[in-house]
Amino acid sequence: QVQLVESGGGLVQPGGSLRLSCAASGSTVSINVMGWYRQAPGKPRELVAQMSTSGGYTNYAESVQGRFTISRDNAKNTVYLQMNSLKTDDTAGYYCRAERIRTDYWGQGTQVTVSS
Repeated sequence: QVQLVESGGGLVQPGGSLRLSCAASGSTVSINVMGWYRQAPGKPRELVAQMSTSGGYTNYAESVQGRFTISRDNAKNTVYLQMNSLKTDDTAGYYCRAERIRTDYWGQGTQVTVSS
């Protein structure tokens, strides 16, 4: 089993920045992909960004390209999402996902609200 704990959400004004963190624990060996998804009220959950733990693969939603950056610290089993130039449309619950041996694990989520 893998446990994921997100942190770093909050309220920020448009144009501001936030950094989300997702710490993995438990059976972290053989996690091959970690990423971030988000879900706004009334909308389906969507991919924001993901990366392989080897660092050889990253993927971003078109809506966040050039504004968000995903990174990892393998020694800490932690993945980060640096979010810059935030827009009101970025308001959502943000969820961390880990893929291990073709099984998905999810965190509880952290709320990001972009509002003036």
